[in-house]
Amino acid sequence: MKLTGAEIIVRALEEEGVEVVFGIPGGAVIPLYDKLYDSSIKHILVRHEQCAAHAADGYARATGRPGVCIATSGPGATNLVTGIANAYMDSIPIIAITGQVPVSSIGRDSFQEADITGITMPIVKHNFLVKDVRQLASTIRAAFYIATTGRPGPVLIDVPKDVTLAETEFEYPPKVTFRGYRLPEKFDSTQVYQAAKVIGEARRPVIYAGGGVITSNASEELRELAEKTRIPVTTTLLGKGAFPETHPLSLGMLGMHGTRYANYAISYSDLIIAVGARFDDRVTGKLDAFAPQAKVIHIDIDPAEIGKNVHAHYPIVGDAKEVLRELISRVEVPDTREWLSQIEEWKAEYPLTYELREGVLKPQYIIEQIWELTKGKAIITTEVGQNQMWAAQYYKALYPRTFISSGGLGTMGFGFPAAIGAQVARPEAIVIDIAGDGSFLMTCQELATAVHYKLPVKVAILNNRYLGMVRQWQELFHEKRYS
Repeated sequence: MKLTGAEIIVRALEEEGVEVVFGIPGGAVIPLYDKLYDSSIKHILVRHEQCAAHAADGYARATGRPGVCIATSGPGATNLVTGIANAYMDSIPIIAITGQVPVSSIGRDSFQEADITGITMPIVKHNFLVKDVRQLASTIRAAFYIATTGRPGPVLIDVPKDVTLAETEFEYPPKVTFRGYRLPEKFDSTQVYQAAKVIGEARRPVIYAGGGVITSNASEELRELAEKTRIPVTTTLLGKGAFPETHPLSLGMLGMHGTRYANYAISYSDLIIAVGARFDDRVTGKLDAFAPQAKVIHIDIDPAEIGKNVHAHYPIVGDAKEVLRELISRVEVPDTREWLSQIEEWKAEYPLTYELREGVLKPQYIIEQIWELTKGKAIITTEVGQNQMWAAQYYKALYPRTFISSGGLGTMGFGFPAAIGAQVARPEAIVIDIAGDGSFLMTCQELATAVHYKLPVKVAILNNRYLGMVRQWQELFHEKRYS
């Protein structure tokens, strides 16, 4: 039976198990929206396309499944760009479907035409411009495959309006044939054996866990390795929840806004076991001064990350879950008694603290109270700025996919639409956005979305009447010359 391009898109999304899409209709995607009427797929009408991408991002982080967003051509598509870039920087699988002017009008400066594939080329894992309806089903199949395999990331599919109206026979390909896209082969067991031996010889080892642990569903393996070897664990911002932060071996978050004892542990370590982390500049600071005495075991599914910022003495390219399983079976247990004793001294001497003042609600206190009320069983999203770092410091993440934040791009306004996406994904969960007043104002129109769909998202606005982190930097480095 022949289907239109719009019908093919809907059928393909159903084949991929998509249950919800986020978007805003417009001229170039009206045929697609019309066919959503005949589908079980739920559509969430947001108030700005950027928020459609952020909501899809939050959905993906809360579930591990790709989030889907839709926008019309021209300004609708360009409004997605920040959200797509955010997902790209944090390795989140989203599928962005954009409308485009008819094929014959492309390149003629047509009404609401934008070269969205050219614009997004540096911020997607891949993108497609589909000019032939016969290629539509296989393109969508490839897009989901690319977005969710290897190192995940966003994929954009640009579909001209005449392609959505054209007809062809529908057949959804069971396999993907996509030239030029190769997944890493199985990791080298010899490298794992070497790493296992090196771990046994270490005296001051630290496990440094990133978002890749959560992506690969390797939290249980990470915990098993840490407990078997008695090696302390620190995480990145995106790694929060990969290891329970109430665990005696937890050092909390590392880096510029991390705990002092986590940074001391890294600085004095003789071995760093990096799992699914990319040695971001907010973690390392000056590269030539980072962990000067440490050898590095770097486990990552993306070979481009290994050695990019910090030299890896023992590189292992592979899926974190699979590599950790092998490592657990082979690892030689080091003697970390003196090292753990030293870390306990640092924890006692340099705890996270803040000054309490009568009659004043400190942001740190508010976040501690949110923790006391939820005990780590809520999904926390954050905006970007001081609110984000206070949340990272004072909310103890216990489970994967429960702490959702914009890491690489640092997008103000991310938290609330991401919370909407997480709430749609997990309707039974308590979802709380910890926000600053500046960030919240950037996407607060989505309150209408939350109310319309009866989404019980909570928002804690830490209102200091400033862009707090910007103001802090201006106080420290620019003699209080405020913007």
